[in-house]
Amino acid sequence: MQNQKHKFMELVLERDYHPEGTNGILYVKGETTPLCYTIELPWQNNEPQISCIPEGTYTVQKRYSEKFQSHLHIINVPGRELILIHPANDAIKELKGCIAPVTTITGIGKGLLSRQARNRLNQRVNEAIKKTEPILLTIRPLLKAVG
Repeated sequence: MQNQKHKFMELVLERDYHPEGTNGILYVKGETTPLCYTIELPWQNNEPQISCIPEGTYTVQKRYSEKFQSHLHIINVPGRELILIHPANDAIKELKGCIAPVTTITGIGKGLLSRQARNRLNQRVNEAIKKTEPILLTIRPLLKAVG
């Protein structure tokens, strides 16, 4: 029997909150190099369509749609449904509560090369899925500013 280091994959999203949007760093717990950066809507008390989701730990599942292709679905967000991690480069114009992975942060709630960041994230998540490991996402505040 193999000695497994982890029985699940935990993604950690550390957020930097601003009135115009939320920027973050996403990495695999235990690793020092970020997988990507993230952009989201500002915190507006978890109001659907206009706020990022609350901090906490969530289960993540793989999902596919024509619009976003292969992406991730965050399960059991209180008071919200269909919260996804999908490509977008401008949180205010393109997001309704979801999280967008980006390669580079260009401003508050803005970034570049989102599809490339999504592909890197999917690649890492697929490795865990092949091992039948559950995937968790922990969202918490950032200790120092991002971008």
